[in-house]
Amino acid sequence: MSPAHKEALARGRAEGRIVRQYLEALETNRRRGRPRSPETVKRRLAAIEEQIRTADPLRRLHLFQERANLEAELQRLDATDTLQRLEAEFVKVARGYGERKGLTYSAWRAAGVSPSVLHRAGITWARGGPGKGRAQGSARQRGGGAATARGATRGRAAKATTKRARKRA
Repeated sequence: MSPAHKEALARGRAEGRIVRQYLEALETNRRRGRPRSPETVKRRLAAIEEQIRTADPLRRLHLFQERANLEAELQRLDATDTLQRLEAEFVKVARGYGERKGLTYSAWRAAGVSPSVLHRAGITWARGGPGKGRAQGSARQRGGGAATARGATRGRAAKATTKRARKRA
């Protein structure tokens, strides 16, 4: 195995690891509903501490659980710098990774990646269905011919051009 091949394999593994870590972080931090700020969570924690003092035993049990949930949420909110670091790394490698793996814009979106992150990574939505988006790589990488690389459509005009070329030959 050549050194260039070994280097390409190592780069592919590193990019795959970055993409996996970012997608896992997105799943971990995904919350439904309106996002809460650390200040609102802290206010609710303070209110719970007040309510615990006067609550009956069953209500107190539920308040203990809510407090534990809010403390975990507060830790997740404090970990946003980790998500931002992973996002920055993801933006650097996502386009190349997607081109090599044949991933479309819609696949990234289905995985939970936001449009703004995809835009910063250089992955844009393009008309024309699967295989036509920028995330797919160049026409030559997709196996398209010279007409595809020049941007010609595969419709009637391209077929007519091909027929004329065959007649000349």
